[in-house]
Amino acid sequence: MSRVGGCSHSDRAKSRHDLRGPAIKRITTCLWFDTAGEEAAEYYTSVFPDSTINSVSHYGEAGPRPAGSVLTVDFELDGQPFVALNGGPELHLQTRPCPSRCRESQAEVDDYWSRLGEGGEEGQCDWLKDKYGLSWQIIPTALGEVLGRLRS
Repeated sequence: MSRVGGCSHSDRAKSRHDLRGPAIKRITTCLWFDTAGEEAAEYYTSVFPDSTINSVSHYGEAGPRPAGSVLTVDFELDGQPFVALNGGPELHLQTRPCPSRCRESQAEVDDYWSRLGEGGEEGQCDWLKDKYGLSWQIIPTALGEVLGRLRS
């Protein structure tokens, strides 16, 4: 039996299985922040209906951030899972991939555009970047239907 890093392949497979728990049923998007993860999660859950913060974890004594400061925030936006990670300044929040939000009416599109765009910047083709640097595309549902007919 081969050994890598002090454990056998079968040991590692067993460890992964034991740590994994129940099967993962969805892909969770992780958003990297310097320190604003909890603030961003609170903001996003206030913008979207049926959204909630599920849990908050904190750094311990081992660091690398001060003990008790927020490490991760698990939250859902309209049923879609996300994790906000306060990982430090080494990486910057990526502008792609990004959430796209399809809304039923122009009034809904305008409301989300206004709320998410506050403190951010507008882009082209229904794109905007929010105050945390995350890019969003806010489009009416009818646009997808029209584009689908054009492709046919």
